[in-house]
Amino acid sequence: MASITIKDIAKMCGVGVTTVSRAINNHPDISEETKAMIMKVIKDNHYVPNNSARNLKRSVSKTIAVLIKGITNPFFNPMIQVFEREIQRRKYSFILQRVDEKQDEIEVAIELEKEKRLKGIVFLGGYFSHSKDKLDQLTVPFVLSTIGMTEEFDPNDYSSVSVDDVKESYKIVDYLCNEGHRKIAIITAPMDDVSIGKLRYEGYKQALEQHGIEYNERLVRPMREDIDSYSMENGYEVTKELLQSGEEFTAIYAVSDSLAIGACKAIFEAGLSVPEDYSVVGFDGLDISFYYNPSITTIKQPTEEIAQETIKILFDLIDKKITHAHKTFPGELVIRNSTKRLN
Repeated sequence: MASITIKDIAKMCGVGVTTVSRAINNHPDISEETKAMIMKVIKDNHYVPNNSARNLKRSVSKTIAVLIKGITNPFFNPMIQVFEREIQRRKYSFILQRVDEKQDEIEVAIELEKEKRLKGIVFLGGYFSHSKDKLDQLTVPFVLSTIGMTEEFDPNDYSSVSVDDVKESYKIVDYLCNEGHRKIAIITAPMDDVSIGKLRYEGYKQALEQHGIEYNERLVRPMREDIDSYSMENGYEVTKELLQSGEEFTAIYAVSDSLAIGACKAIFEAGLSVPEDYSVVGFDGLDISFYYNPSITTIKQPTEEIAQETIKILFDLIDKKITHAHKTFPGELVIRNSTKRLN
């Protein structure tokens, strides 16, 4: 008996050969129902795909994956919309892959790369502290978006798009200092973070030093690691602990707007007021930071421009126009109602 072919499978299923190929290669452009039906027919008929043909099909896959840590952070929503639009405009498929807080995004990317035969990867958000050896395991171009890297990383090993987190963090703490605040608490990332958390923390320290303000480690409050990072809940819980500690402060710098809003909630629950009792500032420029009452003083990041530049660099890497690239956008200090000048 002649061996069964992919055309035979297609005929049995009432679909085209391309659809069968998509099912075999786990292509995103096919419904789960159709894929399940095809795979059952393949199994029932003991069809073995031709490996060379299969590999050829898989090698021409046009799929870009965006791996996101912190999917609950509303800061990423407008960026994801830009990624999807720009990737599809270039006739590529778009995959959004959530990476959990404790997962290793490189490991997730390596598995996804094998499974989907990716053409490129965007890493969005989260901590990023992987060695060169780890990065070298990736065989497709990638860009770090909104992930600032500290000096111990060689910029020739990766591409990135972000704001200057140290500079922008300095800017907002410098503003608080100029408003007369000397006891400024910070809600920051855990101390083992070597990406944006560390950079924003460095900006905070530099501003204090510039103004001759003594550093007080009791005012440095890392996010809780058992709660989603950069979330309102985290800001709320950390600020409650700060208030209960009895440590004196007049202002809180939360390294994201979501943390800042959570901080305000904790202050209100304690029967206190923003900004009369405590000034609160954030970072990111989320829409909610404007509509919240009081509206939050913040550093606004140009999210759409960052997202568009990320995709431009990724496709330049794919097309081998460049070997790596870094783009830094300026942030904007937006002064609102959550801060006041001390007499």
